[in-house]
Parts: sequence; C-alpha cells; structure tokens
Amino acid sequence: MANNKIGYSMRNIDLINYQQKDLTNESLGEKLELVIRKIPAAEVTLSDILEIIGDDSLMFLTIFLSLVFLVPVSIPGVSTVFGTAILLIGISRLFSRKLWLPKRIADRKIAGENLTVVLNRALIWFRRLEKIGHSRRFYWLATNGNINLLNKLSFILAALLLMVPFGFIPFSNTLPAIALIFLSLGAIQKDGSKVLIGHLANLATIIYFLALIAGGGVTLQEIWRYLSG
Repeated sequence: MANNKIGYSMRNIDLINYQQKDLTNESLGEKLELVIRKIPAAEVTLSDILEIIGDDSLMFLTIFLSLVFLVPVSIPGVSTVFGTAILLIGISRLFSRKLWLPKRIADRKIAGENLTVVLNRALIWFRRLEKIGHSRRFYWLATNGNINLLNKLSFILAALLLMVPFGFIPFSNTLPAIALIFLSLGAIQKDGSKVLIGHLANLATIIYFLALIAGGGVTLQEIWRYLSG
C-alpha cells in the first residue's frame, strides 16, 4: 500500500512538472491551447481559470481573457466577469500591486463547455495576430519607464472600452480586445511594434464608438422629426 501511495505521488509530481514545463517553454499559442484543454466541461469560475494558469504573468492572463472577444460571444456573464478582471489587472499593474478580485467576480460560474468552444475558435485568430509585427522594433516603446506608464494607462483605457455596453454591435468588443492582446504581447516580447498596434487599436475603437454615438444621435433626430411630423 505504501509503495502504491509513493508511486501515485511520484506520478502527480511528474504531471505537475510536465504542466509547468509546458507553461514555461511552449509558445503563447500552445500555452493558451494547454489552458483551454484544462477547462472543465461543466462549469468554471475565474478563480478556477487563475488556478489553471498558475503563476504565469498577468499579461498572459489578459491575453487569455481577451480571446473570447475576438469572435461573437453569447455566453452570459463573460463580458462582465472577464472585463472587470482585465480592468483590475490594469490597475494592479499601474500601482504595482498584487491582483485582487471581488468574490462575486472570482466565483461567477460560466458554462465551461461553451467557453471552450468559443476559446478554440478565437485561438485561430490569435495565432494570426501573434504573427503580426513579430520583431523587436521600437524596443524603447516597450521598455522605457515613462512611456511604459503611458502603455499601462492605455491598457486601462482598452479595458474600459471593452466594458462599454455596445456588446450587441459588431466589433465593439473585438477592437479593444485586439488592443489588449497587442499591448500584452508587446509587454511580454518587449516588442514596441506590437505596443504601437495596441495604441492604434485603442484609437480605432474610440473613433468607432464616436461614429456609433453620432450615428445614433442622427437616427434619433430623424425619428423625432418623423413622429413630431
């Protein structure tokens, strides 16, 4: 019996070491795929996801949480839970604090099977995005102290834009998610070109939202004119 327990423990240690090796040495796309495979089919919470990812960087966690917004999503609670978590990641980075999550956000249950389907679809798009600007051009844009403060503020802005209640409108979540992914990739890879793309995606999101608001205003004026006759 003792030998069985020892053997079982050794297998557990080997499995843990293998998982840690995978999360350390594989590419970002392969890391994401590994995490997706570990998501339970029934229900999953943000706390579960944090446990699966382990001690990897907050930027990797941001990329994972942003994936679902690359494709149309209709999973209840995802926008609120993941958007809030990304915003808190940005704030924790800005003030160099440990990530803290409210219990109601950390323990909110999401359908694991539906989430896995969406993440696998989004992973295809992530692999394409990851290949864009694969270099260390504008290295200073990802490493300079003062500019890095601007990058962190831009990250928070992208998280806020992600939470704007335009989720029913095409690309309203996708554009800020792209900004978050590129800002995170730039920080991980010290690649200023990716950071720059992140800033441009933020700018595109703001322009798009202003166009939506302006278009909505014009539409309401036309409806009012029609009704007032």
